[in-house]
Amino acid sequence: MENKKTSVFENGLIWFGAAVSMAEIITGMQMAPLGFKNGILAILLGHLIGCIPLFFAGLIGAKKEISAMETVKLAFGERGSLLFSSLNVLQLIGWTAVMIVSGAAAANAVIATGSWVWCLIIGALIIVWLVIGVKNLGPVNTIAMAGLFILTIVLSAVIIRSGNFAVPAAGGMSFGSGVELAAAMPLSWLPLIADYTRFAEKKNASAAASVIVYGLTSCWMFLIGLGGTILTGQNDIAVIMVQAGLGIAGLIIIIFSTVTTTFLDAYSAGVSSVSINRKINEKKSAIIVTVMGTALAILTPITQITNFLYLIGSVFAPMIAIMITDAFILKEDHSGAKINVIDMVIWVVGFVLYRLCMSVDTPVGYTAPVMAATIVLCYAAHKIYNISSLRNTANQHSK
Repeated sequence: MENKKTSVFENGLIWFGAAVSMAEIITGMQMAPLGFKNGILAILLGHLIGCIPLFFAGLIGAKKEISAMETVKLAFGERGSLLFSSLNVLQLIGWTAVMIVSGAAAANAVIATGSWVWCLIIGALIIVWLVIGVKNLGPVNTIAMAGLFILTIVLSAVIIRSGNFAVPAAGGMSFGSGVELAAAMPLSWLPLIADYTRFAEKKNASAAASVIVYGLTSCWMFLIGLGGTILTGQNDIAVIMVQAGLGIAGLIIIIFSTVTTTFLDAYSAGVSSVSINRKINEKKSAIIVTVMGTALAILTPITQITNFLYLIGSVFAPMIAIMITDAFILKEDHSGAKINVIDMVIWVVGFVLYRLCMSVDTPVGYTAPVMAATIVLCYAAHKIYNISSLRNTANQHSK
C-alpha cells in the first residue's frame, strides 16, 4: 500500500469533504452584514485570492511527491522547516479542537445529549477514518460524500425557500474585510494540501482538481451561511436546520461534515510530526492529536474561528509566497542547507507586514498585497545575493 497512488477523482473527493464543514458555514454567516450581492462578490474574490497559492502549494507536493512540511525544506532548509512543522502541529491540534467543538455544539442543538457526548462521538469517528487511512478511503469517502452532497443540496433548497432576500442584515463589515475572511479559509489549508497531493497519480490534474473542488464547494458552504443568516435572520446553522425540520438529516450533515474535514487536520498533524522527528509513527501521532483535540474541545471553550484563521494566514501566507518564488520563479532548491537565512528573514518581514496590514482596509483585503510584496522582496533579495556571490567568486579567481 505504500506506493498506492490516488486518482484525480479521489483527490477531488478528499477536498469536497474538506470544504463541507460547519466552520465554513459559520464563517459565511459572519459575512451577512455585507448583504447578498456584496457578500457573494466578496466570497468569490476571497476564494480566488486564497485558492491560487493553495494550488501552487499542492502542485509542489505532487511534483516532488513529498509532504507539505517536507516541501517547506525546499525553501527554508532542513532546520528552517522545523519552525513551520512545529507551528503547523500546534495549529492543527487547535483546528481539531475548534472543529469538534463547532460540530458538537451544532449536533447538540439538534439532539440535546450534552456537547461532551457529541465531542466523544465525533472524535471516535475521526479515529475510525484515521485507522482506515487516506489511501484506503476511496469506497468509504465515495459513499459519505454522495450522502453529504445530496443532504447539502436539500439544506440549500430549504434555506432558499425559508425567507426573503430583501431582509437586511444587522452589524457592519467592509467589503475588504469580507474578502479577507473568505480568503482566510483556503489559506488555512496551505500547510496541509501537499500531504494529499503527494500521492497523486496525475500530478497537475490532481492538484488542480483538489483546489477547484475545494474552492467551489467552500463558496457553496459560505453561501449557505450567508443566505441562511440573511434569509432567516438566524445566526446559528443548527437552529436553521431544526426550524426547517431537517432533524436526523441535519444531524448527519453536521456529524459527517465535521469528521471528513477534521480527519484531514489530524492526519496532517501526524505527517508534520514525522517531519520533526522521523522516528514518530504517522498514524499513531494523528490519533494522539485527535485525542488531544477532543479533550481540548470538552475542557476548553474554543469557539473563536475568525482570529484563529487570521493568525494562521499571517504565518503561512508569507511562507507559501516564498516557496512559490523559489520553486516556480527562481527554480532554486535549498533543501540541502541547514537553514536558508535569506528566506527566514524575508518570512519574518512578511509576517510583520501581514500583522501591520490587518489594520488597513483595502477592497482586496491584505493577504494578496502582502503575498505580492513578499514575492517581490524574495526575488530581489535572491538576485542581489546571487550577483554578490558571483562578484566575490570572480574577485577570488582574479587574485
